[in-house]
Amino acid sequence: MGHEIVPLNRFGTKDVERIEDQRLYTGFFDLEKRRLRHRKFNGGWSEILDREVHVRRDAVGVLLYDPTRDEVVLVEQIRAGALDDDTSPWKLEPVAGLVEQGESPADVARREAREEAGCEVRELIELHRYYPSPGACTERVTLFCGLIDSQDIGGVHGLEDEHEDILVHVMSFLDAWDRLMAGQLDNAMALIGFHWLARERATLRVMA
Repeated sequence: MGHEIVPLNRFGTKDVERIEDQRLYTGFFDLEKRRLRHRKFNGGWSEILDREVHVRRDAVGVLLYDPTRDEVVLVEQIRAGALDDDTSPWKLEPVAGLVEQGESPADVARREAREEAGCEVRELIELHRYYPSPGACTERVTLFCGLIDSQDIGGVHGLEDEHEDILVHVMSFLDAWDRLMAGQLDNAMALIGFHWLARERATLRVMA
């Protein structure tokens, strides 16, 4: 059995004074200016700070894996944040989506697997919850591995009312791992998910 890990954090929410939150922009995502001060490690309080923060809903990612065929399912779509990428703004990623009100992360994982890849998840394994960029964004990601049957999966998917144009790729784990090592899977969900899967893959295959 694992032992309890005591947090290292010296401070908590009571050690921050939030003076004002100012909404700068409202759209698909929001932008806020947050005025605050906080306790300092060497004692006392900081000066008042202004920080711009990207405010968005929490997200869910799910790395789809067929342990019987040793295949993974990834989706490819254009990403506005990668328009300046030297190779391509179309990115290969695990299935992902934002959490709607009233949904659990597991609900989102199963919904997005259907919408983006046209497949049903047999079993979900939660891997990590993490902040991709806590210095500038409120988003927290819950990442799963979803066990599936990859037979007959493929094609183009996505919701028209969300302007999604998503191409599904089914490939062997080894092919995907080579692409990860070559820098072709260059997003946090893929990097975290594949390193977990590399460690646990043999066990998942024995249990399949």
